[in-house]
Amino acid sequence: MSYDQHDSHESEPSTATTVQLNHTAVYAGDRRLSAEFIAAILGLEVGAPFGPFLPVDLGNGVTLDYYEKRDEPIQSQHYAFLVPDAQFDAMIARLEAVGVTYYADPGHTEPGRINRLFGGRGAYFDDPDGHNMEIMTRPYARP
Repeated sequence: MSYDQHDSHESEPSTATTVQLNHTAVYAGDRRLSAEFIAAILGLEVGAPFGPFLPVDLGNGVTLDYYEKRDEPIQSQHYAFLVPDAQFDAMIARLEAVGVTYYADPGHTEPGRINRLFGGRGAYFDDPDGHNMEIMTRPYARP
């Protein structure tokens, strides 16, 4: 079967309701440092190594699989985490405790501030490899 062909079965569930993200690889100069950083900020734990990957389980069936890549620069990516409102302040406090500046905006022009998008709270910060991480208490409203 080619990518542009598919079988259609009306009795099968819609792929929109059955497809879920399971894991994603996150490139890091030091996989342990980066995995421990995000786990500490989010209040999670780093899992046991799985081949070349060091996983951080997000608790919703998705893992961030940190992969060490030392032979070329790390291309910055964006990762957004929907977090419980009750834990948001603790995450901000952990960022402050380790001296990491957080921002209200993805362009990092409003240091030390949070946003209040979609009736929630949010902030952006860099991880050790320059990935633009986001914590938010409400998902973005989609049209």
